[in-house]
Amino acid sequence: MTRIKDKCVLITGAGSGIGRIMGRLALERGARKVVVWDINEQNIAASLAAYGAPERTAGYRVDVSDPQQIAETHARTCRECGAVDILINCAGIITGNKTFEQQSVAEIERTMAVNASAPMLLAREVLPAMIARNEGHVCNIASAAGMISNPRMSVYAASKWAVIGWSDSLRIELQEARSGVHVTTVAPYYIDTGMFRGVRSRLVPILDPEKTARKIIRAIERNRDFRGIPWGFHLIRFAQGILPTSWFDRIIGHWAGIYHTMDHFTGRK
Repeated sequence: MTRIKDKCVLITGAGSGIGRIMGRLALERGARKVVVWDINEQNIAASLAAYGAPERTAGYRVDVSDPQQIAETHARTCRECGAVDILINCAGIITGNKTFEQQSVAEIERTMAVNASAPMLLAREVLPAMIARNEGHVCNIASAAGMISNPRMSVYAASKWAVIGWSDSLRIELQEARSGVHVTTVAPYYIDTGMFRGVRSRLVPILDPEKTARKIIRAIERNRDFRGIPWGFHLIRFAQGILPTSWFDRIIGHWAGIYHTMDHFTGRK
């Protein structure tokens, strides 16, 4: 079990959405410090105000696509808040629902930097101290898009496939080293936070942010290796394994509507 009580919990992207909710849940569980990283200063201020616990919270503006900002802000966080005990990599972006050939180089690079590289670089910062203490937890929020090749979100899907592969590889490395540091990989379906505004889903309901955040926190507490949300989404991976590609495309992609969820996407403005 991973105890949150008396721990320093760093959450990227905690200025809004499930990141903000998970910060509140960590405080309710007795976290010594909840540290909010976000690129939007107003959102940081809103989260800290919502928490109402100035002595147990801190916020830092940081662009996680910038490796230097990650390193510098991590060092500052440790000086001012103490070593990070639990890292939740939650920050993420999607730039639109264009097909791949319409994506600009800048959109591709920023999506991969924020969604895929940033969790690796931040984990690289916190892991040496965690390994030395033989205690700690890294939770990486990937996406169900990291398990299914959904059209109109190819670059986003690529970034989340990368996170899942890296995160689980890291888990195995630590496990084989008999380390007390744990890794949890989370792959949620669309969450109703505004990030995926306009998405339409026939087969699987859009996820409630509060319930999803609670499931992620429980997965951390229970040292779960992998948590798909909802659980039934694991059946899609099973279907991928047993069905010919043409059958999977027809049944899951078109009949169930998964391949058309992004058709009317507008996103957060």
